[in-house]
Amino acid sequence: MSITHDLRLSSGPDTPLAPSPAPAAPKILAAEVIEPSAAAIEDASATARRGPFRPDVWLNARQRRSARLVVHYFRAADVAAVILTSLACGWFTARDASVSAMPLYQVLPFVAGAMAVLGLTRSLGLYRFSRDEPAGRHLAKLGGIALVSGLIALALGGLLGGSQVETEALAVWAGLVLVVLSGLHLAWSGVVARWRANGALTPNIVVVGATKNAERLIRDALARRDLNVLGVFDDRLARSPDSIDGVPVLGDAAALLTHKMTPYIDRIVVAIDPRAEARVRELTSRLQTLPNEVTLLVDPHGQAERVAALDKLARAPLASLDGMDDDRRAFNKRVQDIVVACIATVLLAPVMAVCALAIRLDSPGPIFFRQRRHGFNQEEIVVWKFRSMRTEAADATASRQVTADDDRVTRVGRILRSTSLDELPQLLNVLTGEMSLVGPRPHAIGMKTGHVESALLVADYAHRHRIKPGMTGWAAVQGSRGPLHTAQDVRRRVQLDIDYVERHSLWLDLWIMAVTVPVLLGDRQAIR
Repeated sequence: MSITHDLRLSSGPDTPLAPSPAPAAPKILAAEVIEPSAAAIEDASATARRGPFRPDVWLNARQRRSARLVVHYFRAADVAAVILTSLACGWFTARDASVSAMPLYQVLPFVAGAMAVLGLTRSLGLYRFSRDEPAGRHLAKLGGIALVSGLIALALGGLLGGSQVETEALAVWAGLVLVVLSGLHLAWSGVVARWRANGALTPNIVVVGATKNAERLIRDALARRDLNVLGVFDDRLARSPDSIDGVPVLGDAAALLTHKMTPYIDRIVVAIDPRAEARVRELTSRLQTLPNEVTLLVDPHGQAERVAALDKLARAPLASLDGMDDDRRAFNKRVQDIVVACIATVLLAPVMAVCALAIRLDSPGPIFFRQRRHGFNQEEIVVWKFRSMRTEAADATASRQVTADDDRVTRVGRILRSTSLDELPQLLNVLTGEMSLVGPRPHAIGMKTGHVESALLVADYAHRHRIKPGMTGWAAVQGSRGPLHTAQDVRRRVQLDIDYVERHSLWLDLWIMAVTVPVLLGDRQAIR
């Protein structure tokens, strides 16, 4: 969990809101009274508890992050379109000769023009698709970029080829690039608008503290509509209203720790007075058990700071293409997962077929075993494995971890577990985006170490859920694999997982994948 202290939204003291007095009932005639049905009362109550920000379609943090990363796919499509357009115009210019046989003074203008187009669309922010920018202005920017790039190509052609410059071909190229990119960006704008409408690109937050600060934040969010406040949590429920401007008070801070809404939350906003240092420390300490980012509100100094604070809460509806930030790393990791998982699925298909046949012949029951485990941001996912235990002894919650010579494990299961071949079906989880090839291993929900739930043994346990779980990981190649029988085992696993979360990269993932097989096959101490 990361904590920021620079958001300035509120100016009132840390005073809980008093329950609002009930409005006076309007005077009506007796003939106008209509008794509502029980279903109508139930629907009205459900609507009130939903609040004004609740989305019609719930997307968890992983799905919403995938939506934000789509800008990288937009960029890849634009690159491919510009390259294909340039090759087509080059072929037109070459006429009877091949493109590869064209002289440099004909080739380089197309190359320079293409680089200029792609560079300017990125540097001028045409992949932000701001909700305040009309489509006409966006297309005008594309027209300017195409014009400038065409002039650059013409200037370079004239410099290199003199009178032999292909003016007509370069003009056609600039026009085609403008038409193609305009069509693509209109399509991208439609996709982004549709996702904004269904809430996929609107950050979801919850507020801790039913205070004047929270009330001001909710009212501002209602006016802006670029931030969803899903609920309020407050430890002083006796003095808290049932709702704040329609946003329901859902319980105390302890209720937030186990609330079913947690996997759908992008950020937790602590809206109590930061001068109440002891209470702030106590709250943030309790919230450390969640993987969600936590932000503390402080007082504003003018309207400009207040608007800037709200902008920060609602920032980055789409990932940035600048630099190597978390979104860029997530995109690179997803591309790596798709490519490697597809190749591995094809190459290992015969191995998986043999495993399936051996399981079928060895013991009665299904070939696959499915288990609910924690994924990114504590999302519940269903993880696939080859069945390695007797069907009647299956343990979906891992309440009893595997031990040496465990009588629940079948003969084929011992081979599968010792070689980790039972994990191969998780390639399906990787392809669907629920898991990654490399990451912290997903633990079963409610998994116990001894008689205590493993998640209760380490304060930072949930931090391992700040990234997708993996088929293999840093902990696995460092010897921490298999069951966790002691609190020390849990602490070491969590520390290794957090080390990976903080320093993961494309090259580290490739190294972990490269050493996984020899490390696992050479490990004779781990029990699986």
